[in-house]
Amino acid sequence: MPDKRWSAGFIQFLKFNAVGLLNTLIDFAVFTLLHSLGMINTPAQIISYSAGTANSFFWNKKVTFRDRDKGNKEGFDRMQLVRFIVLNLLVLGISVLLIHILTDTLGIQVLIAKVLVTFVTVIINFFGSRKWVF
Repeated sequence: MPDKRWSAGFIQFLKFNAVGLLNTLIDFAVFTLLHSLGMINTPAQIISYSAGTANSFFWNKKVTFRDRDKGNKEGFDRMQLVRFIVLNLLVLGISVLLIHILTDTLGIQVLIAKVLVTFVTVIINFFGSRKWVF
């Protein structure tokens, strides 16, 4: 049975990453646009991350974690949304801090820093979503 559970978890991780790819494309597109228009990193990161996060809630609830639905007859769980928002605010804070450290302290180019930070935040977000949100 552990093999079946591991396999299901791996498939769920693949679904999470497929949804995450779409979220990341939205995030990067908005961030790049705002940055090219002269917006500084932190507000650009907050706005772009929020756009990807809104997309993430919908698709992760409907696709990635749909088998973990708590059975809410209305199909909407307010506490799930609150947990999702709290998790993503935490991840947003981590991403803003890491982008600041990588760009301002270590001198890494901003889009490279954003890619590096995305690798870190995907892992945090997956386990937080799986264990706490959904």
